[in-house]
Formats: sequence, structure tokens, C-alpha cells
Amino acid sequence: MSDTSSHHEEIHISWNELHLHAKLLAQQLKDIADWEGIIAITRGGLIPAALIAQELNIRFIDTICISSYENKKAGAYAKQSDLEVIKSIDGDGANFLLIDDLVDSGKTAAFAKALLPKAHLATLYAKPAGKAYANSYVQEFQQHQWLIFPWESNPT
Repeated sequence: MSDTSSHHEEIHISWNELHLHAKLLAQQLKDIADWEGIIAITRGGLIPAALIAQELNIRFIDTICISSYENKKAGAYAKQSDLEVIKSIDGDGANFLLIDDLVDSGKTAAFAKALLPKAHLATLYAKPAGKAYANSYVQEFQQHQWLIFPWESNPT
């Protein structure tokens, strides 16, 4: 049996880092357009969407719900499968922010952008394989780095 753990580097994102990066992303976004609202890509986009909504004084928040992990668990070894739309919204996304925590392979981002082609996709973090799909992001990580978000880890 081969050990794939040596191929992944785990990066733990703290609540403080996440909040700071959401504020930095909001600063990037505030002068781009007069946003009508935010569409969070669930589940990862929920907390960044709330933080950005607070910073930009946006009260309209909706979600698109897309599932992309075959075994339905987060982790460095979760296998991505075909995407499943659990909930979508009407419209083309014009004047809306489409928010996610991370654009990794770009598979979910490309799918979301196909659903809402005029939305501005903003993520906190981007990896090389997916960053072309993000219109805005704060920090880039390498493809082999696996981000562990504060809601995915036990409090210390």
C-alpha cells in the first residue's frame, strides 16, 4: 500500500487569519461594483460570505449548494467525484458576488461560473489549478498544500 501523506502539506488557517483575509478581500471588492448581494457556495463559502457581507454592508445573501466530494468528508484524501447541485438560484449572477473559501482544482468554480456567468467569483484562497476561475482572491497556495479551515478542526 502506498503512503500518499508525504504528497500533502497541511496548512491550518486560524479564525484570526480567516477574518483578516475576509477583510482584505472585502477591501478589494468594495470599489469594483455596487453589489446587489452575495451568493455563497456552500458549505465553504458560508463563513467568508458572512464576513464579507458585514464588511461591505450587504444584507442580501443566498446560496448555491454544490457537493463535490465522493465520500462526503473533508480531508486531504477525500476523492472528488462528479458535482451535484443540491440548490441553485435563478438569474445570471449580474452584480452579485459569488463567494467561496478556496478555489482548488477549479472544478466547482467552473461549474458555479457556468450557473452564474456574470457573477464575480471571489475566494479567500486560490491554488494554481483553479486560480484562473477566481476574479478576486487574497492568497495563493501550492497545489499540494491542503488547507484546514477553523471549522474543520477541533478547537485548541
